[in-house]
Amino acid sequence: MSKISNYDVIVAPVVTEKSTLASEHNQVVFDVAIDANKPEIKAAVEELFSVKVKAVNVNVRKGKTKRFRGQIGRRKDVKKAIVTLVDGQTIDIASGL
Repeated sequence: MSKISNYDVIVAPVVTEKSTLASEHNQVVFDVAIDANKPEIKAAVEELFSVKVKAVNVNVRKGKTKRFRGQIGRRKDVKKAIVTLVDGQTIDIASGL
């Protein structure tokens, strides 16, 4: 395991319509560091929010190719983690840390 801070692993919560629907199933969605793995994400969420994590699913959203003033550029890839919490546990992402 690499030695990175929990605040570096969890970049930001994802607040979308789809992630809000996932919260009804005891799931929370976060953008995470591109090099973070599932055990690191689980440990970071448990330590930062004082909750028990049941499962972590991750996917990488590939960056789009875009044009700016005729030059072709590429957005960064973003890793997204869907964290399933144990029944009875909740995270209020609106309050922050």
